[in-house]
This record gives sequence, C-alpha cells and structure tokens, in this order.
Amino acid sequence: MTKTIAIIGGGPAGLAAAEQLSAAGLAVTVYDAMPTFARKFLLAGKSGLNITHSEDFSGFAERFGQASTRLRPALDAFAPDDVRRWAAELGTETFVGTSGRVFPTVMKASPLLRAWLKRLEAHGVTLKTRHRWTGFNADGYRFATPDGEVSIRPDATLLALGGASWPRLGSDAAWVPWLKDQGIAVRDLQPANCGFDVGWSEIFVERFAGAPLKSVSTTSDAGTYPGEFVISKHGIEGSLVYAHSAALRDRVLRDGKATLTVDLMPGRTQDRLARDLARQDAKASFSNRLRKGAGLDGVKASLLRELSANANRLTPEQLAELIKALPIPVLRPRPIAEAISSAGGIAWSDIDERYMLKSCPGLFAAGEMIDWEAPTGGYLLTACLATGRAAARGIRDWLSDS
Repeated sequence: MTKTIAIIGGGPAGLAAAEQLSAAGLAVTVYDAMPTFARKFLLAGKSGLNITHSEDFSGFAERFGQASTRLRPALDAFAPDDVRRWAAELGTETFVGTSGRVFPTVMKASPLLRAWLKRLEAHGVTLKTRHRWTGFNADGYRFATPDGEVSIRPDATLLALGGASWPRLGSDAAWVPWLKDQGIAVRDLQPANCGFDVGWSEIFVERFAGAPLKSVSTTSDAGTYPGEFVISKHGIEGSLVYAHSAALRDRVLRDGKATLTVDLMPGRTQDRLARDLARQDAKASFSNRLRKGAGLDGVKASLLRELSANANRLTPEQLAELIKALPIPVLRPRPIAEAISSAGGIAWSDIDERYMLKSCPGLFAAGEMIDWEAPTGGYLLTACLATGRAAARGIRDWLSDS
C-alpha cells in the first residue's frame, strides 16, 4: 500500500518537500490555511525575488549563525547553484545582480510558482487550501475547513508553517503552544531582518520620514557594512539596517539599548574632514559649513543635528569625529509582524538528523519553524528549500525503516 504523507504549510519548504516525496512515488497532500499557496513567497517576489545568492559557498553556508553547522548537510545537498538549476528546469532563468543576489530574469515570483504547482499536480500531489491546522487530537491532526472540522492520520507528517513574520500571509505561529504541549522545546520567536524604533523628534519625522540615507557605512556588533537605509516615522529600516538586525536585537535584549554607528562620509578620512571643516568661514552658517566643508546637506545634515544638539559648537576635529561615527540609539526592534523573517523556533536539540521531532516519531519539521535565521538576499529562501528537501529525505528514510 502506498504511504501517505501530509505536509502542513504550503510555502517554499513544504512545496520543496512535496516535490521530492511525490517524485519518489509517495501519496502527498499539502494543506494550507490560506486561499492560495506560498503567499509570502509571492509578496517577496513583487519587488524582485532574491532566489539565492552568488556568494562563495563556504561563506554562504556560514550566514546562518549558530545554526550553520546543523544546516550544512541540507545546504550541501541543495546549494545556490542547485537552486538556479531547479528554477531553470521550471522555466525561470536567473541572473546575478550587482549585489551578488540572484534574481529571476522576469523579476517576479509568480511564473516560478505557477510552474512549480503545475509540476506538483503532475506528480499527483493533492493541494488543499483553506485547511487551517488547529492542533492534535486522538485521530491525528485536526483542521478547520469551510466545510467543517476534519481529521487526518497520515503515515508521516511534515510541519512547514513558517515563523511569525507577516501573519496576515499565513505564518502566525499558532503552532507554538501545540508543540510545547507535546513536550517539544520552542525558542521564543523574535523579529529578524527588521527595522528599529528610534526616539526621533516630531519635526525630524515630519521632514524626513521615508527619506533614504545613501552612501553611508554602518557598524554594530555584526561588523561594518556599506550601503543605504531609510529614516521611518518610527526609526530606521532598510537592507543596511537588516544586516545589523540580529546584533542590534540581541544587544537590546541583553543591555536594554543598542547603538548603530553611522559613517556619513565613508569616502573621506577623519583627518581630511577636519582640515576641510577648519577651512570654512567661522561666520558662515552651520549648514553652509557642513555643506561646503563636509559635503553634508539634506537628511544627512539634519540627522547630525538631530542626534547632537550641540554639533554647531564642536571644533572641526570633534565634528569630523562625529561625522565619521554618528551613534544612532535604537530603542527596540519593530514588531515581529512587520519583520521580513523571524528568529527562534523549534530547538535543534529536539530535531534529529532526519528533521524528525525526537519525541514525536513520524512528525517532521522544515523551514522557518526551526531555530535559525539568516540575512536577506536569497539566504532565507535557499535554506527553506534545502530543509524542505532534507526533511523529505528524512521522511523516506524513516518510512523505509519503520
């Protein structure tokens, strides 16, 4: 008799597992709470899907922090080059952008998803939408559907429900208490790749909310990175902030506060700035001295004044030092519902090498449900695809042994 597999969650991890399991001849049903599959995947693809990253693989595989060692076998089996080949097989060619990120040539996720779902259906995968998992019962797994409650008892089950970011797209973390009730350790879910609150003045927010801070360099416990970010009405956000988000979040949790240090003029040395500022007419306005001596105006000059009320009274040497290392005090991460992804999840100590939950034989997990995080730029998606495929291999191995 053909073994039956239930995959709960129709995002990239779940669909990747379904592809592998159905190709092996197993009877697979994918259940998703939403009216359509992979909604977060589609939303990410609206502005150009980062399908993976072209970074050297040894560096790529280290981008997952403390989880890198556990993730490595899955990534070895489905590396960035494999992601690109897989997409090409589905009719989506890719290219490497100037940042090293890999994008579909069409710059959209929808054609890839349509081809993917078509392949799954051709493999015999049953796709069920509007089936919201509501926990365990004596009969196995319980779902709320438009036609009432249903229960299933498959031979094996994969949970691929995501973390807690963008809950309106389906990843609402409702599963956390249900797994904890089964004795499974779940690390607290926290925002990752997120913005941060800063105590801006009302005047600064009115003038500059939404303004990009371009051509800067930023430093935190995570290191130093060049790029740009955005001033928001709440604080700061954007790709350069996301690069520091884990370090800033952890520092806030540990110390109650954190600082992102900004170099407003990375192309000029501090000594050069001090000399250029010293040459300015002392009777000129502070704005003119900043513009002519340091090339600062607009949001950069206003940010300097916002964060240092006495900046206009500093010596050229002191002002140059501040321009090269302007501290932005961050108060807290933005809410997890706004984050691109989440950290935390099922503890690795409770997952075996097959991605099976040790205390629940036949129950597996993949994707963002597990305790790992990664920067934006294709790392997240690649790891979701890789863990989905790794869990599929684990399911096949477990079924053949049981």
